[in-house]
Amino acid sequence: MSLTSLSQMFLEKHGSSARLLAAELPVGQLVQQTVSRRFGKCLLELSGNNAIIVMDDADIQLAVRSVLFAAVGTAGQRCTTCRRLLLHETIYQTVLDQLVEAYKQVKVGDPLEKGTLLGPLHTPASKVNFDKGIDIIKSQGGRILSGGSSIESEGNFVQPTIVEISPDAPIVKEELFGPVLYVLKFQTLKEAVEINNSVPQGLSSSIFTRRPEVIFKWIGPLGSDCGIVNVNIPTNGAEIGGAFGGEKATGGGREAGSDSWKQYMRRSTWYAPDRFCHYLSISFI
Repeated sequence: MSLTSLSQMFLEKHGSSARLLAAELPVGQLVQQTVSRRFGKCLLELSGNNAIIVMDDADIQLAVRSVLFAAVGTAGQRCTTCRRLLLHETIYQTVLDQLVEAYKQVKVGDPLEKGTLLGPLHTPASKVNFDKGIDIIKSQGGRILSGGSSIESEGNFVQPTIVEISPDAPIVKEELFGPVLYVLKFQTLKEAVEINNSVPQGLSSSIFTRRPEVIFKWIGPLGSDCGIVNVNIPTNGAEIGGAFGGEKATGGGREAGSDSWKQYMRRSTWYAPDRFCHYLSISFI
């Protein structure tokens, strides 16, 4: 992984603040290291590996619709796409059966045509990565429940895919940028939170439940370690106006929200007789 000479020159320029939205961790690491050498700051929004947890008391119909939207929408090419579905063992098969049936109804094709729910991946390379990912999933014990193939046609179309797999499979820890959903089973909330937090990324997460005590545990210090912690809504689609960003390998940056100005401005303190003030000035971007 390398940076172009123009990017390198920009990142090494003193007096400039770097802002990067990148899909790959290695790029973000290079940017962070380069900017840190001159004590600069940068805003990183890297990969996501977002999970939805469905508890035994959840509204199942709401959860299934939300998972479908979060996993299939934008062909799985959003940083907040749901990539892991954690189902309580008592409702596991019920939710899974309904989700598989819903996937059968997904129309793949031209997104400008009425009724299309799944458009193409954005490049031929993405389609190749999808196929490679499916091969790796199978080699690591994953069982394809729906989809699992690219579509031989003009355009970068693939089938929306549901995979039953162990949470310990190495592929589950990575972000496969496409409509691939890993389904995992759990017994307790503690176990579900541990699975949610077990990946390097920490962007978005959500839980479906009706119990207030579960909600407060989920959003508390022993709950999700992600930057976005939702309740009874998908992992994507509700970030506007909030402090968007994630923790761990997602980069730690925040866009929008009450603290976002700190990413784009610097604080200068000046003193004058009989006055002591703080003055904010805009940084170079």
